[in-house]
Amino acid sequence: MSFSQFTSQDYEVINRDYAKLHESAVKRCANEAELEVVQRAFEFANEAHKNVRRRSGEPYMLHPIAVAQIVVDDIGLGYKSISAALLHDVVEDTDYTVEDIREHFGDKIASLVDGLTKIKNVLDTEQKTHGTDLSQQSLQAENFKRILLTMNDDVRVVLIKLADRLHNCRTIEHMPEHKRDKILSETMFIFIPLAHRLGLYSIKSELENIWLRYKEPEAYEDIKARIDREVAGKGAEMTAFIQPITRALDAAGFHYELKKRIKTPYSVWRKMQSKGVSFDEVYDLYAIRIIFDTDPNSKESERDQCYHIFSIITGIYRYMPERLRDWVKHPKSNGYEALHCTLLSDSGIWVEVQIRTRRMDDIAEKGIAAHWVYKQHGMMGEGDYEMDNWLNRIKDILVNPDINALELLDIIHNDLTATEIYVFTPRGEQRSIQKGATALDFAYLIHSEVGHKSIAAKVNQKLVKLDHVLKTGDKVEIITAEDARPQPEWLKFLITHRARTLVTDYFKAQRKQTVEFGRKSLEQATESIGLELDERLLQRLEAAYNVESRDELYYGIGIGTISLDNFEDIIKRSSGTRMSWIRRVLRLDAQHPEKSEAPAGETIIIGSSDPDAPHFHIATCCNPIPGDPVVGFKAPDGTVTIHKKSCKVAETIAATHGDWVVVPKWLEQAEDASFLVRISLKGIDRVGMLNDITRYLSLVMGVNMRRLSLQAESGLFEGYIDLYVNSRDILDKLIKKLSSIEGIDNVTRSEL
Repeated sequence: MSFSQFTSQDYEVINRDYAKLHESAVKRCANEAELEVVQRAFEFANEAHKNVRRRSGEPYMLHPIAVAQIVVDDIGLGYKSISAALLHDVVEDTDYTVEDIREHFGDKIASLVDGLTKIKNVLDTEQKTHGTDLSQQSLQAENFKRILLTMNDDVRVVLIKLADRLHNCRTIEHMPEHKRDKILSETMFIFIPLAHRLGLYSIKSELENIWLRYKEPEAYEDIKARIDREVAGKGAEMTAFIQPITRALDAAGFHYELKKRIKTPYSVWRKMQSKGVSFDEVYDLYAIRIIFDTDPNSKESERDQCYHIFSIITGIYRYMPERLRDWVKHPKSNGYEALHCTLLSDSGIWVEVQIRTRRMDDIAEKGIAAHWVYKQHGMMGEGDYEMDNWLNRIKDILVNPDINALELLDIIHNDLTATEIYVFTPRGEQRSIQKGATALDFAYLIHSEVGHKSIAAKVNQKLVKLDHVLKTGDKVEIITAEDARPQPEWLKFLITHRARTLVTDYFKAQRKQTVEFGRKSLEQATESIGLELDERLLQRLEAAYNVESRDELYYGIGIGTISLDNFEDIIKRSSGTRMSWIRRVLRLDAQHPEKSEAPAGETIIIGSSDPDAPHFHIATCCNPIPGDPVVGFKAPDGTVTIHKKSCKVAETIAATHGDWVVVPKWLEQAEDASFLVRISLKGIDRVGMLNDITRYLSLVMGVNMRRLSLQAESGLFEGYIDLYVNSRDILDKLIKKLSSIEGIDNVTRSEL
């Protein structure tokens, strides 16, 4: 922030933006008294932030106005939340206190501002040193724990914080790159999943697109341009697709609104990455949304009226049965309800159709805020109960005193991003449980004692072991025995937080013996690979396994939550050993130059004999190459690990250790540098196809192949090639050329 006298143009811009907010607040406030509180909050904040500017140079007051605009328009909160959004930076950035806010605006608004101030304080707090104390290293995880704990007091604090994060991301170009990486990683790891779980889809989608624009800029621009071209070229076909549907719904007497929708660049990119497909293979690029008003006089329920519309539109177009998603009968845990189907237009375009009632649409767009409104009016749908169940489950996790910050962050992240399945008890009662859950997870879902005494299960009348993975529709019966007890090996296959916590708690009485057993196991594993378990190695292992104490490391090994199966790989990844084949030049702009082994901006030649150069390690999880957008993490021992910016592992590290973030730049590379990548191919098989591929790679491009795996069946082939390249430019040329070979339908870079 900076300070300079406001001009008349500055005041004009502030008043213009507030006039728009005031217009929205008029529709949201119940009476003049509520609107008057919003007006006073604006005047108070406007005076407090007078002559203060953001990094962009614009008046600071534009930020709280923008946050309040998101709060009212995109989330649908009331006057207290609008006022708190206007005031959210006053206590942190000016001389006013929470007591001043309480005196002028009452307890509730003061409480909201206090919660927002605490969140900002913990997010802005940075570690002072790169010490080896894991309690210091996990400071950012502790920060997130405090943020999430505000959900216990008033979830509106988190909702307003989401609005604040959205506006900060909208203006993130004014941030230095290391701060952008930290903020965007926090956003992807916690705030985007939170927005999804709280039902705020428009906020979630916008945050995802901003993330992609900065993490994978080339991919974002390419996909956005292709979407724009696709929409421009297929507009008439979409209109033709919609016309028969509107005629049929009008004839059936429905009162409805029909909206067109196109997949976002992020959702297209995510599908291309996860499915290994090209842009042209994303067949559900288009969607329309049918939002209808339920007929209060109809004998049909909301659900039946959705099915009625489904029967009408599938009578016009053929649908894809495997793409039918019935979230009316089985709502998502965030309360989302809708019926999705994918129809084939007369011109051959697959179009997703989403069917919702007005109530379902309100909850889908405004999330938990709309959920509260309908709950207060006694208009609860099936999805509303799922939302309440999820909030209660999160609160139970948050208040557990035995969970440390890093564990909590992992638990919450996994819970936020988990997909659910639906299974049934022997009596036919439906229960939702995390996808990938086992029969034993289900036993603990029923009751702790049922889980403790489990010995086997029957799934669909068939006897199975406790580690049997469940799927939607399974009917599950748990078999117990009075003398049965929990076993340590259960922790190897339990995935739900409740089950793992109950089993872990059971073994706490034997903690001393378990810690000693873990220590001896680690010593044996270290000796088996010819190393000594010294202090330096233990510090690296604590960081690698994300634990906060030596005792916790030993205990985790002792009860089996920390596996030593890949122990040697963990040692290699955490050692920071220089790899002789790395020959590139990187510029390191450190977030905290005083903590770096090299000053910010100094050119560091990797592989040189310079004793002061930090050890660099190329992350094997994403295998970045020159030309990829990359981010670096400088661990307490000085080792810098390079990841692709879009790497999931990098997102996790940045979210838990934001102060480790440094900014490496690809500047140049030695001629002998080469980097391992994988490309996946598929297409129509023909005689000579393999020869054409290998000849081009070896003779034309001079590329060294490490592994080739192509399989042909029924005239089609698919597979992958692992090869070494010098840069992203070379890889892009290679992919473009291979795509032009006759019969090859798709060539993409994929994960090793």
